[in-house]
Amino acid sequence: MAINNKYLKTVYDGLKQRNADQPEFLEAVEEVLVSLEPVIEARPEIEKNAIIERLVEPERIVMFRVSWVDDNGKVQVNRGYRVQFNSAIGPYKGGLRLHPSVNLSILKFLGFEQIFKNSLTTLPIGGGKGGSDFDPKGKSDNEIMRFCQSFMTELFRHIGPDTDVPAGDIGTGGREIGYMFGQYKRLRNEFTGVLTGKAIGSGGSLARTEATGYGLCYFVDEMLKANGKSFKGQKVVISGSGNVAIYACQKATQLGAKVIAVSDSNGYIEDDNGIDYRNLQLIKEQKRDRIKTYLDYDFGKNAKYTEGCNGIWTIPCDIALPCATQNEINEESAKILIKNGCYAVGEGANMPSTPEAIAQYKAAGVLFAPAKAANAGGVATSALEMCQNSARLSWSFEEVDSKLKEIMQTIYKNAAEAAEKYGHKGDLQVGANIAGFEKVCNAMLWQGVSY
Repeated sequence: MAINNKYLKTVYDGLKQRNADQPEFLEAVEEVLVSLEPVIEARPEIEKNAIIERLVEPERIVMFRVSWVDDNGKVQVNRGYRVQFNSAIGPYKGGLRLHPSVNLSILKFLGFEQIFKNSLTTLPIGGGKGGSDFDPKGKSDNEIMRFCQSFMTELFRHIGPDTDVPAGDIGTGGREIGYMFGQYKRLRNEFTGVLTGKAIGSGGSLARTEATGYGLCYFVDEMLKANGKSFKGQKVVISGSGNVAIYACQKATQLGAKVIAVSDSNGYIEDDNGIDYRNLQLIKEQKRDRIKTYLDYDFGKNAKYTEGCNGIWTIPCDIALPCATQNEINEESAKILIKNGCYAVGEGANMPSTPEAIAQYKAAGVLFAPAKAANAGGVATSALEMCQNSARLSWSFEEVDSKLKEIMQTIYKNAAEAAEKYGHKGDLQVGANIAGFEKVCNAMLWQGVSY
């Protein structure tokens, strides 16, 4: 992957010089800019108005100290962030990640991706991301509450229902959102839809938990149908065992597939009889246990557990759905998947395939559903939660699911049409980048330059 357009290369080289210590961010930008070359050639007004220079720089970055007291009375200190990347089409929207790996590079990469993902949903939401290097694992509920309250005590100044609406992400589930929302409400003395992923009784949306996994399968299903294929009778391997993986497992099964493997950060299980999502719910949501305990139950008596999560991609399958984390499939893993007969990859996690892996997919003619399109179901449903909050309404599960399916079908259609329009028919990665970019670009041109 290399940038050939002179204008784009100049912008990227300058960005690389200024952000040399941010590899994840640079990787995400380069991937998008390569895709935009045909658009830049066709639309000279983009260079004239410095749209790309403005697009790759966040509108605002907030970084702050988070001090909290653990159960032993010891003061702990973490670092908090909010990257407000682009608000051309609506208030900033993106998750809050709580994980020791969180740093500015990762959040800028995620925030940059969020611009295009949110644009693709067709809903009026801009791109942002945030979080902290705090690790919720092993912490008591009270410790997590104290951290979340301290985190929100600073963040509340920078967010609002018409400014920036954060959501959950890795390490930030319903419990954490609840503590943050409670603190925001206390500080602002108002009950507004400032956070999404709330409890159902507090303004949350039905189907939000399922949305990213369901949306992934809806998008992949459209891609398969466009190529004369379907989920029916296919063997599916899914990495991860969080919400995305669990509900991708459910929806893929409902669409006729057999999910034969899932993983967590320690290892993976393989079950040729098929894996029921309800068993994953039991282990990961109710018991909060490791995936290897699947073998301790009657339903796991025919399963096999293997230490180390990367080996999951050596299992022969028809469809691979990486739903764990970024860069989990490298070039070698991609080659093994292809050799073993995998013909479709749908990304449920953010940027789970390296550029080298994606090059292997394309060279082999593997159907590829890129993350910013395929995993947009979560943020789409978050935006639907915002709609319900603004109108003081609550839609049924079926209503939300129906809207989600329609959104994912539209995302596929727009990505496919943009790819064909610019001479890259069938390349959904290029199509998604272009379709997401053009909407944001047009809004930036319309709004002019802020001095």
